[in-house]
Amino acid sequence: MTSPDAPTAIERVFYPSSPEPWGRRALLSPLTLLSWTYAAAVHVRGALYDAGLLRAERVEGLKVISVGNVNVGGTGKTPAVLHLAEQLVQAGRKVGILTRGYGRASRAPLTFIGTEPLPSSELAGDEPLLLARRCPQVRLFVGSDRVASAYRARDEFGLDTVLLDDGFQHRRLARDEDFVVVDESVGLGNGQLLPRGPLREPPASLRRATLFWLRASATAPDSAALPLTTTHPLVPTAETSERFSDALDGWLPSSPGIPRVRTRYRPTAWVDPEGNLHPVTALTGQPVFALAGLARPGAFLKTLQGLGTEVRDAALFPDHHRFTADELRDVQARAARQGARVVTTEKDAVRLPPGFEAWMVRLGVEVLDGESHLRRALGLEDAPRGL
Repeated sequence: MTSPDAPTAIERVFYPSSPEPWGRRALLSPLTLLSWTYAAAVHVRGALYDAGLLRAERVEGLKVISVGNVNVGGTGKTPAVLHLAEQLVQAGRKVGILTRGYGRASRAPLTFIGTEPLPSSELAGDEPLLLARRCPQVRLFVGSDRVASAYRARDEFGLDTVLLDDGFQHRRLARDEDFVVVDESVGLGNGQLLPRGPLREPPASLRRATLFWLRASATAPDSAALPLTTTHPLVPTAETSERFSDALDGWLPSSPGIPRVRTRYRPTAWVDPEGNLHPVTALTGQPVFALAGLARPGAFLKTLQGLGTEVRDAALFPDHHRFTADELRDVQARAARQGARVVTTEKDAVRLPPGFEAWMVRLGVEVLDGESHLRRALGLEDAPRGL
C-alpha cells in the first residue's frame, strides 16, 4: 500500500521528512541549477512591480481579496476560497470568484453560476466547477485576464466583492487583501524554488501578505502545539514545541504583526455517486480504493485513514489530471479485485465521466484562531455573526 506520508516521488523531494543526504542533493543538482534560473526571473519580475515599472491596475468600486500561496499546490487553497465565499454571501455581499481555470482545454473566457447549467470540466477546469457546485450563489469568471474579469464582474453583474483565486503571483490586478495559505504540516517544504522544490517565490515574498491562512492538522488541538512528524529544518518539530505560525517570524523579521487565521479542515460528509450525503462514519471499517489527481495526495490518504476506512490500494495522478477511459477501467478492475469501493475528492469527482461510481469526501473549514482578523479583512466587522 502507498504510504500516505510520501506517496509520490515529487512529495518525497519537495517535502522530505528529514534533511536530505549529500547523495540525493548531488543527484538533484541539475534541478538546483534550473531553480536558480527560475529564481532570477522571479526576482526580476518582482523588482519591476516593486519599483513601479510594472503597475497593478485597480478596479474602483470593487473589493478584491486575493487568496494564494507560495507553494506550487496542495496547501488547501480551494477550501479556503469556498469558505470565504460562503462567509461573504451570508453577509449579503454580491460575490464573484476570478480564476484562471487551470488544466482546461479552452482559452475562451467563461462566466457562470451554480444555479444555471454548468460547462464541462474540459471547458471550465475542475476547481471552478467545484466552487460553483458548492456555492451556487457566487458567479465564477474563468480566464487568464483577471483584470478584464474584474471589470466584467463590476460593470456587467454589479458585484461588489471578488475573490482572486490563486492570486498571490498575479500582481497585475491590484487587491485590497492578500491572503496566503500555508499548510502547517509541511510549511515551505525543502525551501527550494521550482523545479528543485515546491516554492513559486522565495520566502521573502511573504512580506506582501496581509493575512496568513494557516491550515492545521485535522487532529490538531485547538490551541496547543502541533504534533508535527517532519524534521526538516524549515518546519518546526514537536521537540521544539513551536507552532509553524510562530516560525513565520523567523522568516519575516522585518514584517512582524501580519494577522494570522488558524484553521482546521475536517470531513463533514461522504457523498455517494447519486449525490446523497452520508455521515462521516458511513464507510468506517470498509475497504476502499483511493483515486486522486492532486499535488499532494498524501493529505487525502491521511484523511481516509482518519475516517477509519481500510485503504486497500490507490491510483494517484498529477494535479488536475484528465482521467482517460483506460485509466478508469483499470481503477474499476483493481478495486473490484480488492473488493473495495472507489473513493475520491470533490475536485477529482468533477473530472469523472457520468456513470463512474465513486464516493467522495466533502471537507469543511473550522476557524480555530483569529476569526476577528478574518472578519476585519473581509470587511464584516459589523455583519451579523452566525456565519
